Amino acid sequence: MAKPSARLTTTVSTKGQVILPKAIRDQRHWPAGTRLTVEDTAEGVILKSAPLFAPTKVDDVFGALGYEGRSLSLEEMDAAIAAEAKRRARG
Repeated sequence: MAKPSARLTTTVSTKGQVILPKAIRDQRHWPAGTRLTVEDTAEGVILKSAPLFAPTKVDDVFGALGYEGRSLSLEEMDAAIAAEAKRRARG
């Protein structure tokens, strides 16, 4: 992180664009095209990396795959996962 005492400046363009200093972009791993959220606070503006996916709730996605068949027990699911892990380990 940049030192708190290090003051970097930038200018707002006529189009309302702001160029973030390269040191900040590199430090944050924000290459060109990175989506950021903008939050206006009493102290100033906060930029944060935008989440890759929109927030969701379990109820929003439950049953999205439309599985049709009998429910499996936890033991059956564990056995299937173990069998697949062994298959992948063998190559």
